[in-house]
Amino acid sequence: MWNPLLLLLLLLLYFTAVDHGGATIISVTDHGAVGDGRCYDTAAIQAAIDECAAAGGGRVRFPAGGNYLTATVWLRTGVVLEVEAGARILGGRWQRDYPADPARWYVVVAERVQRVGITGGGEINGQGEAFVVRRDPRKNVMVSWNATGSCRGDECRPRLVGFIDSVDVVVSDVTLNQPAYWCLHLVRCDHTFIRNISIYGDFDSPNNDGIDIEDSNNTFITNCHIDTGDDAICPKSSTGPVHNLIVTDCWIRTKSSAIKLGSASWFDFRRLLFHNITIVDSHRGLAMQIRDGGNVSDVVFSNIRISTRYYHPSWWGRAEPIYITTCPRDPGSKTGSISDVLFMNISAVSENGVFLSGSPGGLVSNLKFKDINLTYKRWTNYPGGLFDYRPGCRGMVKHQTAGMTMEHISGLEMENVKMRWHRSNVKGWNNPLWIRPSTVDKLSFKEWASEIC
Repeated sequence: MWNPLLLLLLLLLYFTAVDHGGATIISVTDHGAVGDGRCYDTAAIQAAIDECAAAGGGRVRFPAGGNYLTATVWLRTGVVLEVEAGARILGGRWQRDYPADPARWYVVVAERVQRVGITGGGEINGQGEAFVVRRDPRKNVMVSWNATGSCRGDECRPRLVGFIDSVDVVVSDVTLNQPAYWCLHLVRCDHTFIRNISIYGDFDSPNNDGIDIEDSNNTFITNCHIDTGDDAICPKSSTGPVHNLIVTDCWIRTKSSAIKLGSASWFDFRRLLFHNITIVDSHRGLAMQIRDGGNVSDVVFSNIRISTRYYHPSWWGRAEPIYITTCPRDPGSKTGSISDVLFMNISAVSENGVFLSGSPGGLVSNLKFKDINLTYKRWTNYPGGLFDYRPGCRGMVKHQTAGMTMEHISGLEMENVKMRWHRSNVKGWNNPLWIRPSTVDKLSFKEWASEIC
């Protein structure tokens, strides 16, 4: 196993040295922004950004008390948006507010730039409630702009903030609120620092991910509060690998996965550390959905507190505190592998068990669980008894609950692992282990126990 503490130290040293924003400070009101929440301030905001960039970089200030309605605005090299406490940037609600290319549908976007950021204590708000067609406590029905032919599927809505092909990005001390789709999206970025941000998405709305780290490397996320409907922190590999990701000291609640690798997974994930994280009332805790042939290795989860529960099955997840899977998305997909993953000092209270599932062409290997406390109890009325392989693979499969399910694994070490079961009338409850015959080898158990309380 690699040394995650060394990676943490190196990234801390790097980000301590990063200095964003020159001496220039320009207020959007100097260019005519009114901040009344009704008139578009797009031209004024973009003019302030462009002037600041032309001066060699600095800060573009959004004064407190204003509600600055805007279509898409583009950050430039060297520019930091300073949204003061009490100020809000409001994203437009109409397709005409966004570029023709759906891949550039963001309220704030930066592309091929350096030394950029967002800070100030204020808020960027995507007005996500305007994109709800019908409210449903199970899962809201959302607007899709696919009728125009601009994009396909039912997820054609604008993201909130995006950084594309950019270097030295800092997002700190800001609230990202009510995205219509993904909230903070990093695409092929290098050296990104995200600190002290709060993300709030409608808990009943799909696809409002918290932070998506796509094909990006050397990313440090710390002291974040994320409360949203869909996946909270989600590394993806669509056009390139994800290397050197550290996430520390975060609080998460979601109807999906709190931390999820995938499901976009065409390239590798390596050297990832998740440390000192609290996960509350989520559908899944720590998850890997490897579906497209990428490989995962050298991942550490440490000092994590988890509570997972059932929600409506239209949401992926079955209350698993830990969910590790690799299988082909469809018959034409490749199968990736997962190896060298350490779970250390994890405590969980959940309605379902740990799910560890490789596949015939993609083994899960060299897993270690050390100092793990798993408490199983039922408190919702949703039925259990299902394995959830979605997306793709085998879909939903009927199966009784087990404290830990294993299939297609080579190398699993458990040291000081405790399971405690609260009494329940659920059929098959308190079964500690389920192992698919002839698919698992190289098991090691030390100080392992299971008891009914």
